[in-house]
Amino acid sequence: MLELADIVRAAGPEVCARLAALPSQKRALECILQCRTPALGGEVYACDHCRALHYSYHSCGNRHCPKCHGQQTAAWLEKQRGRLLPGPYYLLTFTLPSELRAVARSHQKAVYGGLMSSAAATVQKLCADPRWLGGQPALLGVLHTWTRALLYHPHAHFLVSAGGLSPDGQRWVEPGNPHFFLPVRALSKIFQAKMRDTLDQAGLLGQVPAQAWRRSKKWVVHAQPAGTGDKVLEYLGRYVFRIALTPSRLESLAEGHVTFRYRDNRTQQMQRVRLPAADFLQRFLQPVLPKGFPKVRHYGLAGAACAARRQQARALLALRRPAPPTATPPDTPPTAAPPHTPCPNCRQECLVWIGQLRPRKKIPP
Repeated sequence: MLELADIVRAAGPEVCARLAALPSQKRALECILQCRTPALGGEVYACDHCRALHYSYHSCGNRHCPKCHGQQTAAWLEKQRGRLLPGPYYLLTFTLPSELRAVARSHQKAVYGGLMSSAAATVQKLCADPRWLGGQPALLGVLHTWTRALLYHPHAHFLVSAGGLSPDGQRWVEPGNPHFFLPVRALSKIFQAKMRDTLDQAGLLGQVPAQAWRRSKKWVVHAQPAGTGDKVLEYLGRYVFRIALTPSRLESLAEGHVTFRYRDNRTQQMQRVRLPAADFLQRFLQPVLPKGFPKVRHYGLAGAACAARRQQARALLALRRPAPPTATPPDTPPTAAPPHTPCPNCRQECLVWIGQLRPRKKIPP
């Protein structure tokens, strides 16, 4: 199977050095090249049936590597499901207009952080208004900076509870219309104003074209019901620890060109893109985030400072909905532990750990 590391090697160190302009981008390429290779060390196993040796190399752990973080994703999903309040949710998506993409590339922390905080403040402002809700909701925000075709497209998804805790903490408030949450036109206008204030405070307002702030300019905000929020969590969890590209979407590397596929959002049809290897890597590197930048943030009742109010909201919701029936424990004994990993050579379940391989090279911080 074609892997991203194969494309990085094919492009060559000179091309990679030219494309990786930021330290975070350089580190991402270095990690991808070393992921699950002898450079990072690993474990040695022997089959006590056919005597064959097998090596399992360590992963790089970089959050932009498409081969890592399967276990972390599962753990993150389990934790977030435990934080969900029992009730309906909405998925709100806030997108930066094209006029802000140049300044976003050059000042990632300021613009991406402003995108997340401005969008969250917009939702909380309208939810505090009694005309729409009059309560404090729970918000989970996840930053995305790409499309399925790996085009640069900064936007933020927010999973928002369709209801909130009253200011005095004594009532759970639901929207007056069960089929309508917040007006997207008002969300768009408030988001635009808050983002402008954020960039002004960061000293970046002068780098944004004036047409971005015209009253006729449409700032795209999309809202849709999300059920209990569980399915949206699964979607968001795919990209919390890595980017949109999985190795299975890479089809070929031939004559210096990369072909990959993606599903078009509008038509739901599978599309294919063929690019020179350098152009493909440029698309891949654009969404790479600065070191230490949190792409997942919690606001409102989901925030760490609101743990007590979140528990109060959960208690109020439990009173309004009957508790699920308690499952009766089975009389059968627990299942046995899973068998040993079979030997890839003889297919017998006889692999035995015999030692550890030391890393040959340390990934730079």
